[in-house]
Parts: sequence; C-alpha cells; structure tokens
Amino acid sequence: MSTGSAAAHPAAAPSLTSVFVRLKLSLLRNGLRQSTGRTVAYVASIAVGLVFAAGAVLGLIALRGNAHVGALVVLLTGILTLGWAVMPLFFPAGDETLDPTRLVMLPLRPRPLIVSLLVASLVGIGPVVTFALVAGSVIAVAEGPVAAAVGVLAVVLVVLVCVSLARAVATASVRLLTSRRGRDLAVLSGLFIAIGAQGVNIAAQKLGRPDGLSVLEPLGDVLRWVPPASAISAVDDAGHGAYGRAAVGLSLTAVVLVLLLWWWQRTLTALMTSPDSSTLQAVEKDSGRQSGSGDRGPARLLPGGRTGTVMLRTLRYAWRDPKSKMSWATALGVGLLVPVVSSVQGNGSIYTAFSASALLGLQMYNQFGQDTSAFWMVASTISTPRDAYQELRARALTLALVAVPYVTLVVIGTAALIGPWSSFLEVYGLSLALLGALLATGALSSALFPYSIPSEGNKNVAPGQGAIAWFSLFGGLLIGAGLSLPLLALTIWLHVAGLHGLLWVLLPVGVVYGAGVAELGLRVAAPRVARRLPEILTAVSKG
Repeated sequence: MSTGSAAAHPAAAPSLTSVFVRLKLSLLRNGLRQSTGRTVAYVASIAVGLVFAAGAVLGLIALRGNAHVGALVVLLTGILTLGWAVMPLFFPAGDETLDPTRLVMLPLRPRPLIVSLLVASLVGIGPVVTFALVAGSVIAVAEGPVAAAVGVLAVVLVVLVCVSLARAVATASVRLLTSRRGRDLAVLSGLFIAIGAQGVNIAAQKLGRPDGLSVLEPLGDVLRWVPPASAISAVDDAGHGAYGRAAVGLSLTAVVLVLLLWWWQRTLTALMTSPDSSTLQAVEKDSGRQSGSGDRGPARLLPGGRTGTVMLRTLRYAWRDPKSKMSWATALGVGLLVPVVSSVQGNGSIYTAFSASALLGLQMYNQFGQDTSAFWMVASTISTPRDAYQELRARALTLALVAVPYVTLVVIGTAALIGPWSSFLEVYGLSLALLGALLATGALSSALFPYSIPSEGNKNVAPGQGAIAWFSLFGGLLIGAGLSLPLLALTIWLHVAGLHGLLWVLLPVGVVYGAGVAELGLRVAAPRVARRLPEILTAVSKG
C-alpha cells in the first residue's frame, strides 16, 4: 500500500536554495584563500562598506523631520538602483555566480533556479549595505505605525528589485561580459568611477549649503514615481495620510519586480537552450555574415592607398585594443568633464575648453608604442622618409578626424555653459592651433622617445621606461605650448590694443597655423623615424 502511494505521489524535488547559498559561501571562502592580499582587500572592503553604511544611516536619521528629506531618500534609492544595474557590466568578474552559463549542462529548470540564485544573491556585503541604506531611508521618512508597516514592505521590495535587476542585466549580457568587449567595459570602469566621483563632489558642494536639499525637490518629484524609489516615496505618503498614493507607489515597485523576474526567466531560458558561438549553427551564421568582401560603412569614405589603410588600422586599434580604448575614452571624457565641472562650480572660464585639445593632442605621442612588438610589420613597409611621412600623416589624420569635431563641440558647449559667446572665435582658433602643435611634437616624440605599453596588467609603461614616458609627455606638452605662443601673443596684443573687433581673425589664423605647424612637425619627424626603425622596434617590444 505504501509503495503504491509513493508511486502515485512521487517525492518533490529538493530545494536548490540551500545548495546555492552554500555554493556562494564556498566561492567566497575559496577566493579568499588564494592570497593574503585578496583577503586583506576583501576584509577592508567589508569594513569600509559597513562604516559607510553606518554613517549614512546615522545621517539619514539625523535628517528625520527635515522638509526635504523625502526628495533626498528618493534620489538615494535611484542612485542605488543605477549602481546595481551597471555593476555587472563593469565588474563581471566580481561574482562567479553571475555567469549562468556555468549551469547550462545541469538539469535545472529556470523558475527554481531563479529563486535559488535570488536568495544566494542576498549573501554579501553589497546587499547588506543596500539594506542598511534603504532601512535608513525608511526611518528618515516614516511617521506613524502605518508608515512603519509600509516601510517594511518597501525595504523588502527595494532590495529584491536591486538584486533582481543586477541578475537580469548580467544574464541578458553574459555573452558580452565574457567576450573581449566585456573585458573592455571592465577597463573603462575606472573612467566612469572618476566621472561619478566628480559628480559626487559637485553634489556635496551644493548640498552643503544651508538650503542645499531644496535643489533636490524638482528631481524628487519625478523620481518618486519611478520604481523602486516609488516604494520609498510610498512610506512618506503613508505617514501623511495619502494612502492611495502609497498603494500606487508600492504597486509600481511590485509590478517592476514581477517584470524583472519574468525578463530574467526569459533570458535565462534562452541562454540555456540557444546555441553559442562554439556550435555549428552559430559558426555558420557568423561565416555567412562575414562572407561579403570589401570595406563597409564609414570605412569606405577613407582615402585610398597607404593613408586609408593606416587610418583604418589606427581606428581599429583604438576600438579593439583595451589600452588604446582606455586612453581615448579618458581623453574624451576628461576633456569634456573639465569645462562641465567648472561650469557647475560657478568659477569656470571658456578657456577651460583647451583641455579637449590638450588631452586629445597627447594621443599622438608614442604612436609606435601602441603597436608593441607588431611594429615590425609597420617597419617592414618603411624604406624611405617618404614612407615614414605617409605613416605619420595617416596617424595624425586619424586623430584629427576625431579631435577636430570633438574640440568644436566642446568649445561650443563651453561657450554656451560658461560664455561669453564673444570669445568663441578666439578660443576655437587657439584650440585648433594647440591641437596642431601637439600633433607636431607628438610625431617627433614618437620618433625620438618611443616606449613599450604592456598588453597585460594595469601598467601603461614597461619597467625601466618610466622616465622616457614622463619626459616624452611633459616635455612634448611644454614644447607644444611653446609653439602656440605666437598665436597667444597675437591674442594678448589684440586685447591690450583694444582691437576687439579683429579677434575673429584668430580663427582662420589658428586653423592655418595649426595645420602648418603639424605639417612641419611630420616632415621633421619622418626622416628620424626612417633612420631609427631598429631602435624604435627594440624600445616598443620590451613589454
């Protein structure tokens, strides 16, 4: 009888949740055993995270009763959610359990797998800090027992939405994160952290004023209806008796949580059942995509001959090589960030637009070091100074192809944000002249002071070549600034003489001067490149 009953009612499959929680703890423990440095770094991160969370919670509690604390906690929740959304993109190797492809060969169904992964995701310092910040936000705005009850639900919903969002994004982009482009995102994370730090610095300065929190109200009015910040806003509404608005806020967050779990399940199912790039179907599809011959898209607009070939190769290096991409992204990001930060701080000048020309002009330095040991292929095509000149000219044209439009946009934006527009033409002319001067000195520096850029690791200079790199960059920058002195002297003279109506001539003069000095620098550097090919190859191959 018992055997027949057991056959009629088969035993339910055991829950995977405890297995995945133990797996997460084992991964953390084994990771810490790899080295003492990793253990110290992890313990230090936990200590810093807990101290930060404790300070933030105490600060939020101290603001309880402030008229603008509701807008602050809504903004804080939005920033937390954004951080969880982008974390898998920039730090894909921070948690091995973020890669569901490791579980593809196991007989697991998506729905119980999602529950187990979601619970395992709550183990770690990140969820603890998030829970503390959300709980502190609830305490800051909760007034009365009803608001406290709504706050408990809000804390659970917000934490679950943050964790589910990170998991869904990681699952949807896992093919990207495990590819070369995913590793490039990790390299670029430092740039976004630097930009974010500047944003935090600006926000701290504005919020430190006596009425600083009041500037958050317009943004808070919008974010209060964006999940999961709407759940925190629901606590505030419940404390003021607006139970309908509180119900809507909680409902919006709950709906978003359900949609995230549904999206996560769909992408996980597709990932575990669709072929990857190692299967025959994917390979055939990829080969069919690449069957066409010839250049496509903007590459067809490049000039023919050696110039177009070198330009295309340089652009591909800038897009595909992680070190080159990081250098370009830093120059573009910081060049725009300097005038924006100056504008927000209220003490800027239109002359801060020079940062765009300076940082992009420095990309011309150590051109051959970017090739590393592959420079021998370039050297094999150079037999005369004319060949070297064409190689350098093509690289300079590639940089100018990006730099000139970018400098134009930065100068226009700086004139619009900081002003005055009356200085636009002179600043634009001086910027182009500075760019041309740096192209000239960069070409000469690439010939005289090449150094190797290691392809692996975080160092941008091979051991023993640090002094060469510093002398090349700073010496070339000083000489480039010196080459711009004639145009700067003309600008000062026009101002001192009161000839403001003639300042417009600085634009055409700057264009002609920048192009002329760049051409002169290329022609001076070309013979030296042709003579020093063995020395350059030796220098750039040390990494």
